[in-house]
Amino acid sequence: QVKIVESGGELVQPGGSLRLSCTASGLPFDDRTMGWFRQAPGQEREGVSCINKKAEVWHAGFAQGRFTLSRDNGKNTLYLQMTNLKPDDTAMYYCAPCQVFGPRLVPHQTFRTWGQGTQVTVSS
Repeated sequence: QVKIVESGGELVQPGGSLRLSCTASGLPFDDRTMGWFRQAPGQEREGVSCINKKAEVWHAGFAQGRFTLSRDNGKNTLYLQMTNLKPDDTAMYYCAPCQVFGPRLVPHQTFRTWGQGTQVTVSS
């Protein structure tokens, strides 16, 4: 079955950087568009960034210019390098197969097995 494990989140000061990692098993990782999503308390989950098998990347507006998404298909791992972090980036971050509909980044319609997420807290 599908298993996704996210890591790398922690408390960081505004302006700081973090690199999140996601390892996925039980799915054809190298053939999937994969992405990061986040959910802050009391808010809906939103797409952050997605990358397809050709390494083409889509970012949400807030991520553009600050976040870099990459993948290592040999390790079934997805990375999100985040820089110039802001308090508004505070959220639980999740990794999942992704679909791109114009500006919208959404979890793949068949995906059900969310990981535990990794908490990013940006605060002084």
